[in-house]
Amino acid sequence: MTVERISRRAVLRGLGAAVALPWLEAMAPSPLARAASIVAQGPRRLAFLYVPNGVHMPDWTPAREGKGYDLPPILEPLTRFRDDFSVLTGLNQDNASSKGDGTGDHARSMASFLTGAHPKKTEGSNIQAGISVDQIAAKKLGRATRFASLELGCDRGGSSGACDSGYSCAYSTNLSWRSASMPSPKEINPRHLFDRLFGAAGAGQSRSEQDRARRRRSSLLDLVSEDAHRLRDRLGANDRRKVDEYLTGVRELEVRIAQSEAPPPDAPRDFARPAGIPIEYTEHVALMIDLMALAFQGDQTRIATFVFANELSGRSYAFLGVPEGHHDLSHHGGDPQKHAKLRIINRFHIEQFGRLLAKLKAAPDGESTVLGNSMIVYGSGISDGNSHNHDNLPILLAGSGGGAIAPGRHIRYSNKTPLNNLFLSMLDHAGAPISSVGDSTGRLPDF
Repeated sequence: MTVERISRRAVLRGLGAAVALPWLEAMAPSPLARAASIVAQGPRRLAFLYVPNGVHMPDWTPAREGKGYDLPPILEPLTRFRDDFSVLTGLNQDNASSKGDGTGDHARSMASFLTGAHPKKTEGSNIQAGISVDQIAAKKLGRATRFASLELGCDRGGSSGACDSGYSCAYSTNLSWRSASMPSPKEINPRHLFDRLFGAAGAGQSRSEQDRARRRRSSLLDLVSEDAHRLRDRLGANDRRKVDEYLTGVRELEVRIAQSEAPPPDAPRDFARPAGIPIEYTEHVALMIDLMALAFQGDQTRIATFVFANELSGRSYAFLGVPEGHHDLSHHGGDPQKHAKLRIINRFHIEQFGRLLAKLKAAPDGESTVLGNSMIVYGSGISDGNSHNHDNLPILLAGSGGGAIAPGRHIRYSNKTPLNNLFLSMLDHAGAPISSVGDSTGRLPDF
């Protein structure tokens, strides 16, 4: 059969719904364009994942540099992706340090992580940080996609009130900043994110009307089924399989979200919780990461942030056998038992990062994969939670930016190298170069 070429912007449409498509062979340049050396490349994507309270650095840092290093205990869950990411040692975010403002390292660590700015110490509305790197990229690249950026997390954000030693809650709960005085609020509800991505809720409807509309239909895919059938008739066998797999993934997520919203069988009649947010943290994280992966795969956005938990998080990880609060454990005082429990928490977060890498690596994107065309940072604004230091931060960089960077290494930079130098280099390769970020001194060498 003759395969018709389709646009990378093509979507499946139905009543109030729009489902973006993954990259397909039918979206590649024609043979004539290939003969003219126009290569099918996917767009560059940037993501930043943040964990609070630092990590246990002795179990994080590889002993050897370069390729072929032994993965330390915390990073062992990433064994099958060791050629897809690099460990960057020696980077620091100096503007998270006190600079005469006293305590408040947790608030400063999140507020400065992507902004490179030293936040103003205030509990009032006169907050001041800086524009974050993701938003710098979004302003330059965001017009190409439906969403300029996505800001995701599992804990609610804040814009006022005192959270950390005289610092506003805005600093310790927001990673992304649209301007120096305006943080970008996180979406923490998987159902609401699903509806944003796929237009499943009617425009202008109230939340209660949206809920009633959902109950009247069995699936988002029912709304786009006619368009999906028409598309299949235009595709080759490989592309039909890719579309079927992608839509199956969308449907499975829809089912998981619906299941996560239902109260447990033994819940009392007056059981109350935020609608759409899973009771189990593990499922909450998994749903948000899977939705981020779908948004990248469908090219709905090319820039995203994800916060596992807000700074100063006292979340219990009892489901891992660690009932103590995370923040209290991070003040370990050298206690080996607390070290062991921190290792368990740190490994759990890394396992979820591996989940994202697996999904992005399995998704074709031009002549590479979504992961291959991405640059994904995982890290924290604190190194050791006990000392609250902001140098030698735990930083991973996954993906190869479309071949611009070489992953699979442990790169040790001289201590005090600005983390902002990494962001400058990433913006260069994403096609959104700027002259400086925070205390940056230039691009990272050996990047």
